[in-house]
Amino acid sequence: MRRSQYRRATKGPKWLTGKRRLIAAAATIVAFGAIVTVTQVSDASTKRSTDRALAACDRIQAPRSSKLSSETKKGTYKQGKVTQHSDDGASDVPSTQTLRDRCRRWVMQNAGNNTGGGKPQPSQSGNTNAGGGQNGGGQTGGGQTGGGQNNGGAQTPPPGAGLDILARDCSKSQLQEHDGFQNGNRCVTTEFGEVGTEQNNPTLLITEHPDQVNVGEAFTIKVSTRNIIRDRFLAAGQGGYYVESSILQNGIVRGHFHTACRVLQSTNAAPDPAPAPDFFVATEDSKGSATPDTVDINVPGLKTAGTQQCSSWLGDGSHRIPMMQRANQTPGFDSFRLEVGNGGGNGGDQQQGGQQQGGQQQGGDQQQGGQQAGDQQQGGDQQDGQDQQAGDQQQQGQQQQQNGRRRG
Repeated sequence: MRRSQYRRATKGPKWLTGKRRLIAAAATIVAFGAIVTVTQVSDASTKRSTDRALAACDRIQAPRSSKLSSETKKGTYKQGKVTQHSDDGASDVPSTQTLRDRCRRWVMQNAGNNTGGGKPQPSQSGNTNAGGGQNGGGQTGGGQTGGGQNNGGAQTPPPGAGLDILARDCSKSQLQEHDGFQNGNRCVTTEFGEVGTEQNNPTLLITEHPDQVNVGEAFTIKVSTRNIIRDRFLAAGQGGYYVESSILQNGIVRGHFHTACRVLQSTNAAPDPAPAPDFFVATEDSKGSATPDTVDINVPGLKTAGTQQCSSWLGDGSHRIPMMQRANQTPGFDSFRLEVGNGGGNGGDQQQGGQQQGGQQQGGDQQQGGQQAGDQQQGGDQQDGQDQQAGDQQQQGQQQQQNGRRRG
């Protein structure tokens, strides 16, 4: 089929004819230029953020030395196959240069323009003791969660000074969020809250207790606390478990304390944690301060004979042991062993006493019988003497009578 020789004329100005492709190409160039400009601006912004983070690293100073125990070998050392960390690692203080290098390494690994789209890489701090090594450490704790993706680019390192921490929250946990009730296999998102100074560290001591009681016998435990206000208690059965951050009042922890007694199946191995104790109470009396005071815990009696472990320990509003400024401070916890008898010992003593009393009575009866026999024997002797005397008198009378006959 032949095309018509007569074609319809193009409407519009003739200067647009054949230039549509040029216009499209120009628009593409403009758009590409805009993308390049935005990318350059973004890169420049990221670079400035990285530079600020690196500058912050250069201002880091090593912490001052903490108070250390007096009789402990300093540092980290081996005892056989066991690794010991003196003062919970407080004696291993890094130098300023070490901290700055660790900080700069973290920034370069977590900066958006260094990791291909902002995804952080595991930290290579070389210290595998602080948080479980490199397995999931930097990605969960210091990177994706701690400042890489979520905070938008390079930031100063999160708490931990660039160590390989496992996690700082539950954003990467596969477990269900904790709901405030006593359920396991949950992830707790509650912040720790406020920690006081070393002078205000809360402490506890059991000052008086029995060493031995019988099953069902009531007794008293005296507990002294310092630096805790006993006015915060959120019932675990009502959803108050692990839900409240610690808040100080004039530098003092607010909370309560617990007391429990549980039977020990063995004194040579750690006990099974699952069974419920024979006795447990939480004490909240709106008292307590920086000055030590004492509370009486009245135990109505224990049902199980054997060796029991009775303990008291401090808790904040959500039942956690309060935090301490220094790692080598002792938490508010104390414990003692209690021997619980079944009552058979006293009954045996009473029975033995009864036997002894019966023996005494029997001996008394025998002695009394002996006296009676002696009295009877003495009476018999007296009677024999009287009979003998009468016989002698009778024989003497007969002899006198015979003598009188002879004279006659």
